[in-house]
Amino acid sequence: MFKIAVLVSGGGTDLQSVIDAVENKYIDVKIEMVIGSRENIYALERAKKHNIDTFVVSRKEYGEKSSNKILELTKGKVDLIVLAGFLAILDGEILNEFDNKIINIHPSLIPSFCGSGMYGLKVHEAVIKSGVKFSGCTVHFVNSEVDGGAILLQEVVPVYFEDDAETLQRRILEKEHFILPEAIKLISDGRVTIVDGKAKVIN
Repeated sequence: MFKIAVLVSGGGTDLQSVIDAVENKYIDVKIEMVIGSRENIYALERAKKHNIDTFVVSRKEYGEKSSNKILELTKGKVDLIVLAGFLAILDGEILNEFDNKIINIHPSLIPSFCGSGMYGLKVHEAVIKSGVKFSGCTVHFVNSEVDGGAILLQEVVPVYFEDDAETLQRRILEKEHFILPEAIKLISDGRVTIVDGKAKVIN
């Protein structure tokens, strides 16, 4: 059985989309654990409702050793780490141990509106301010460069003149809830390879 760990920082709607995909048998994986970046976030409650083991690795408690603690929890236990609205940055040995085995979902069309400091509503505010006509979301592999790993899947969402950050965020979240389980399915089915720094999907 292909096993995953899901890392979360907030309400956990992306996590819920993965839980639903597992329970609907769309993806044949086991969510081995959910790791939160802080206590008392609703994402952890979602996991507990589905009898998934939960852990908290907070910067407050672990500081610069947070990534090492996450590696300690996941090493040898999961095949893939999924960042689902996880706001902390992973660094150090976990990036080597899980090379091309960590994915993240980002609420824009990378390489636009991404990188350090671009997360949550800040992304959508920047999109609205720029006047671009399209945004979306991206599932990408995680490496040492923030939002810099190989792009796996993207979905495009139109940006309307009347949009504010919240309305745009809601429409993009709908797409996130589709492509994150899809990305996990492709990887767990062995249909993704990395060639010259780019993700190739094998039909």
